[in-house]
Amino acid sequence: MRHDDQPPTDSKTPMVEFAVRAQTPPSAMQRIRSSFSVIPMLGWLTGILCAVFIERFFGDELAYRLYLPKLPVLFGCLIMFKTPVLIPSALAYVILVYVIPVTATARLTAGLTNRLAAILDRGPIAASCLIHLGLLYLALHYWTDLSDYRLLVLKLTMIAVMLTLSLNLINGYMGEFSCSHPGFMALGAYSASTVTLLLFSNDRLFGAAVLPAAWGSYCFPLALIFGGISAAAGALLVAIPSFRTRGDYLAIISLAFMFIVKSLIENLEWLGGPRGMSGQPDWSSLPVVYAWMVACIWVVNNFVRSIYGKALNALRDNEMAAEAMTVNTRKTKITAFMLGAFWAGVAGGLFAHVMRFVNPGTFGIQRLAEVLAMVYFGGLNSVVGSIFGAVSINLISEMLRPLEIYKWIVIPVILILVMIYRPTGLLAFREFDVKAILRPKHSGTGQGA
Repeated sequence: MRHDDQPPTDSKTPMVEFAVRAQTPPSAMQRIRSSFSVIPMLGWLTGILCAVFIERFFGDELAYRLYLPKLPVLFGCLIMFKTPVLIPSALAYVILVYVIPVTATARLTAGLTNRLAAILDRGPIAASCLIHLGLLYLALHYWTDLSDYRLLVLKLTMIAVMLTLSLNLINGYMGEFSCSHPGFMALGAYSASTVTLLLFSNDRLFGAAVLPAAWGSYCFPLALIFGGISAAAGALLVAIPSFRTRGDYLAIISLAFMFIVKSLIENLEWLGGPRGMSGQPDWSSLPVVYAWMVACIWVVNNFVRSIYGKALNALRDNEMAAEAMTVNTRKTKITAFMLGAFWAGVAGGLFAHVMRFVNPGTFGIQRLAEVLAMVYFGGLNSVVGSIFGAVSINLISEMLRPLEIYKWIVIPVILILVMIYRPTGLLAFREFDVKAILRPKHSGTGQGA
């Protein structure tokens, strides 16, 4: 056989396949994805703000024109589940108010927002973060300004983000299984409530206020920190005996701790006993809860990306190997456990002042199941997964509220499907890289405008 008659070698085959793929026209989905891949985070926030202002000024009129009984508070889902005949109207409202304005504004301003993102990228990362966080807060503020129900749901969702992050620190990054988070939340809620009611309120349990009520809002962060410290002290009581052992002992001890805290509070009459505590001052405004959530995300994300986070990953993968590499395993475990408990305590203090009432029954098995569901739905070892899991489970739970008892059939089915097909969660092991999120998607010169 002559050399010219030789079949093509394997080294040429990939080149031929590449040429064929290059000549294949992209599909419609690929063109849409490519079109939106040039939009930076600044562009998406601009689109969200545009949608919020459209709803603010034209939402009532549009709802009336679409024969909706009122302004949809949660993207029309409550209306759709309560009155199925209004599903087309609710979907039309969501598309006209949210989908089209967000996508169109983000795409049309991609060139401008990329140039702005490039300018911010050359400056301090802190300045870029503050601008993005400010735009997000403005969108949330004006969105919740239309409904008190939205405001309550958003506050509880942000508190859930803090709880999920703090538990993921233990169950995800450390690789243990803790059931004590409702107990830590209870310690934070009752400790912070005791400080605010004792010092700044005329309360049925503690009597007349010790300090002027006007000082209370300024001292409220100290009350939350005290609640977090109380929870961290409780975590130390769990960590000292449980981290001397291996295996599933932490789950057993932490579950016992949760029941001990719940029973102890029920039998302390000066804390209200089983009736609980009420009348907490209304100091958990949206900016306060938002600021604490951002602080929690920042601290936890920096912690898991630090040397302590690397040590936690080594512990999770192989504790004996980590010890051989001079990692102080017991100190690392206790540090992470107490940090997670601290933020659970702060979340509990915020929860008490958002609801303005707490009782021991709030911090039982159902609360534990909710937090665990958010952690494992979003994904282990992932700050992004924790945020996604908390927001998703909370919004799904509220959207399915019209189904009443059937809601508790739908949500477990969703969780079962996730555990079957994605056992570690939907966004497991994803790093939260702030610089990558905020930087421009391209040079921003002439494109996307």
